[in-house]
Amino acid sequence: MIVDSPADFLAAYSARRFPIDAPTTARAAFLVAPNEFSLAAESATDNRYMAMQGSADPLRALAQHAALASALRESLPTLVFPGDPAAPDGVFPNNVFATVPGRAIIGAMRHAVRRREAARADLRMFFRDLLHYELVDLSTEPVVAELTGAMVIDRGRRIGFCGLSERCDRAGAAAMHRAFGLKLTFCFGLAPGEYHANVVLAQLASRALIVAPDGFADPAAAEAIASVYAPRVLRVSVAQKAAFAANAITLDADNVWLSARAAASLLPAQSQALADWGLRLRSVDLDEIEKAGGSLRCCVAEIF
Repeated sequence: MIVDSPADFLAAYSARRFPIDAPTTARAAFLVAPNEFSLAAESATDNRYMAMQGSADPLRALAQHAALASALRESLPTLVFPGDPAAPDGVFPNNVFATVPGRAIIGAMRHAVRRREAARADLRMFFRDLLHYELVDLSTEPVVAELTGAMVIDRGRRIGFCGLSERCDRAGAAAMHRAFGLKLTFCFGLAPGEYHANVVLAQLASRALIVAPDGFADPAAAEAIASVYAPRVLRVSVAQKAAFAANAITLDADNVWLSARAAASLLPAQSQALADWGLRLRSVDLDEIEKAGGSLRCCVAEIF
């Protein structure tokens, strides 16, 4: 079922209920290293989080990325694939590659620089020939669907929260609903200037939520989603959203990962709330990579 209004979402959720009947976190993850890291001007046309006024330091980006991979291995097995200098945004593979058990999904990217990344033969072979996953290639369909950048998924309940923008259209949302095998998808508009739902919303191991209400075109959409997880809801401010405080991920049941900049933006009461919900806050310095307009969650492609 796909719904497009807060009222319809709340009605669908209340009528059917959605028990947690699937794994809430991934069994492995992969990253793509920022080889010859640079900022993609094409992506900056609809990503206001990019720091195009400055220059990027490729060696510093590589060092931060290596530290991220090392840290994440404390939560789950983490692989790192080499980057492609011709695809500078490739450091954010979660927008292009995603999985459910037995199936790998390839996104339909808006920008040509990202479509190069989706065509990588080595990643396709990794899923098809090594993991023996079925490939579902949305890049061949007439849609825009930037996977878990646009679609924040409660994996345990199989509910998708899809932010519509230049990076995901309604047909793309429907294609992802089918590809991920979701029971319910709520499509909502992002506020002007927002490009991905995972910058304004994070679902934490099917039991808590981080949300930036101003990132939604309709504040009622944010509140409808929050009602599912109340009282375990962390609302972040405009400034905290700009620091990527909603770009979080849980890779095991006990830890929530944010960049150091995002973690530093949280108030003590907010950090304590996460701890009270059984989620230890973990962080890694990623300010160099964040110049490209994404943060820690964007760097992580999950393998279920």
